[in-house]
Amino acid sequence: MNAAANKPPSLRKLDLQSIFSWMLADGIVSKEEVKARFAQAQGILKSAAGSMHPLTAVAQCKLLSNQPPHRLLTLDVLTEWCATKVGLPFIRIDPLKIDFTKVADVMSASYAARFNILPVEMTATSLVVATADPGATEWEAEIAKVSRRKIELVLANPLDIAQYISQFFSLAKSIRDANRSTGQDLAMRNNFEQLVELGKSNKQVDANDQHIVNIVDWLWSYAFEQRASDIHLEPKREFAVIRFRIDGVLHQVYQVPAVVMIAMTARIKLLGRMDVIEKRRPQDGRIKTRTNGGQEVELRLSTMPTAFGEKLVMRIFDPEVVVKTLPELGFPPEDARRWDALTGKPHGIILVTGPTGSGKTTTLYTTLKALATNEVNVCTVEDPIEMVEASFNQMQIQPGIDLSFADGVRALMRQDPDIIMVGEIRDLETAEMAIQAALTGHLVFSTLHTNDAPAAVVRLLELGVPDYLLEATLIGVMAQRLVRMLCPSCKSPTGELSDEVWQSIAGNWDIAKPATVYRPIGCPECRQTGYRGRTGIYELLSVSEGFGKLVRESGDMQALRRQSIADGMKPLRIAGAMKVVEGVTTADEVLKVTSALS
Repeated sequence: MNAAANKPPSLRKLDLQSIFSWMLADGIVSKEEVKARFAQAQGILKSAAGSMHPLTAVAQCKLLSNQPPHRLLTLDVLTEWCATKVGLPFIRIDPLKIDFTKVADVMSASYAARFNILPVEMTATSLVVATADPGATEWEAEIAKVSRRKIELVLANPLDIAQYISQFFSLAKSIRDANRSTGQDLAMRNNFEQLVELGKSNKQVDANDQHIVNIVDWLWSYAFEQRASDIHLEPKREFAVIRFRIDGVLHQVYQVPAVVMIAMTARIKLLGRMDVIEKRRPQDGRIKTRTNGGQEVELRLSTMPTAFGEKLVMRIFDPEVVVKTLPELGFPPEDARRWDALTGKPHGIILVTGPTGSGKTTTLYTTLKALATNEVNVCTVEDPIEMVEASFNQMQIQPGIDLSFADGVRALMRQDPDIIMVGEIRDLETAEMAIQAALTGHLVFSTLHTNDAPAAVVRLLELGVPDYLLEATLIGVMAQRLVRMLCPSCKSPTGELSDEVWQSIAGNWDIAKPATVYRPIGCPECRQTGYRGRTGIYELLSVSEGFGKLVRESGDMQALRRQSIADGMKPLRIAGAMKVVEGVTTADEVLKVTSALS
């Protein structure tokens, strides 16, 4: 029996008449509004010459609901409401969760576009298909027969369906064609477990093949659109995985055939001016490109040989980040003033500490950009240069030719610098050169990997830096972490903290527990995660006379920590507690990235 004949009465074609009738019945619009808005929507549809969905036309009328909370009737809101009227589940299409090669095998792109449908999930027994027109189901019986699966309909935003039909089918075709061009499903070259099949050629996909160019271009555009900070291309035994890091969390995006990943990696290495042939040793490179919106973006490339082939990680740097202000980075007003006072001093050493990925580079570049006026010579020595910035004089260390951090600082000292940034203090020689630069009248910035600000002092003493030199040159240390921010579009003030959780965050500090805290909900803006973007939390230690005396006399960690708090430092966890009170983030996020109060 035809599946369309069995559809429930409510599963009818969406048109303006039905939509406005339902809205009037539900009290979403008044009788007075219906006539004018109906005519407006008809005009929008007419001007689109039949290429626009009725829901899109209604959304363009920018109606406000008469029902509390009187929200704007966007296309997503209207589609979700319509799903309840036609008796279908509503879905927001998340491209990160769809295996589009698998679903693209179900039908052609032209077939999907003809009926405005998109397969979004396929199991052993069912096929979930997103539609924008629940009344048009003449395709259902045919697809059920071809796929040999039960069809489950869901309603989705019509613009999303149109967009992803174009993207998914085009990319799936490029990947299939690239894989097919090899003439075989080739095991990865340099795979420790490579299977040698007799009688088959070892033809590789060309890195300049148009299909590979399309895939790499899509990968970058997609990463920029999803606000990814890193792209991982990871070879596995039988396939390869693409993952994005978004707001500090890795998400698997896609799986591609191993041979396609080889060609993608070769293409990216070629663009990054790296040695495409060399796959046995790690390499670094960089690419500068533009987003679809025309904004410049830098990608730092790093390859590493693994058991299953060459792994490639691309770190995405937004040059606009260096023009952000301290409050935009998450600095509280008091800490911003203290930081400006420290960085305004003519000489001394300022350290920024924290683990990899905690935002140290962003803080330093933002600070240096503000200090790099025409009257000041700012020089950096880095490994590697994170972002190319025209207002700095940047040098990259080269261990292969004996150009270390210490050698770089030694060279910079002869370049008449005012401000020097040393990428990282890793050994006693680099620490001694940084101290020498500070003693001779320069302002020196550098980074260390320590858990908190006072620990940086202990680390330098352990490296062998004399305490009297450290006391004479160190003027400040800042530790920092990044926490995910609650999505402003969907966060809800309905959470409540237990006394136990608040005690673990605020300790004995005099911070009143908020009566209500915000919790993550999830919406299209944040991809249903409840979080969007990250902000910094900071622990700023200004070296006082009392602190310097402790450095010289004992170097005891607990004594240093107590003195720094007495001098005005707020521990990282307390800085996080203030973000919870302000409704910026959650207690879980703060507990995840900070150490317990001692």
